[in-house]
Amino acid sequence: MTNRKLILYIAVSLDGFIADEGESLEWLLKTEGEGDNGYGGFYETIDTVLLGRRTYDWIMRHENGNFPYKGKKCYVFSKSLKGKNEYVEFTDEEIPALVKNLKGQEGGDIWIVGGGELLYCFIKERLVDRFIITVAPALIGRGIPLFKENDIEMDLELKSVRRFNQFAELQYDYKGRPVL
Repeated sequence: MTNRKLILYIAVSLDGFIADEGESLEWLLKTEGEGDNGYGGFYETIDTVLLGRRTYDWIMRHENGNFPYKGKKCYVFSKSLKGKNEYVEFTDEEIPALVKNLKGQEGGDIWIVGGGELLYCFIKERLVDRFIITVAPALIGRGIPLFKENDIEMDLELKSVRRFNQFAELQYDYKGRPVL
């Protein structure tokens, strides 16, 4: 058994949104950080990226074809797209089965990039080992929430707090026993 962790690494507004109603991140880009706000160090620890279909489509629209996770094994959860392209493999495999398979392989940590619908499935199944949430000093009022309203309780343990100028990074580990 390997020690690969399934990690949510994401930025959020102080009022809990990952994007505004128009899926814009302008509020985030206006915030003054420090260097890459810890992203580079985190990125070195992962070798697998998990994306929902809407997040993948957003990235492809906004990055002008410059896929940001080149060199990493990337899976996109989609019910309609099948197969793979030069950057990602599309899958409709059940999330717990895929995670169990990935955690059983040698490699670095696994990053859940987004989005909210996909994250809800991982939380519901208690598959997230670590939450790294970077809070931006912005209230945006409405938008896409990080966490959907749900009836799931999870006990977390605060592992670290780091400051990157105006950003605060909070790192929590799931205190429950690993499911897989």
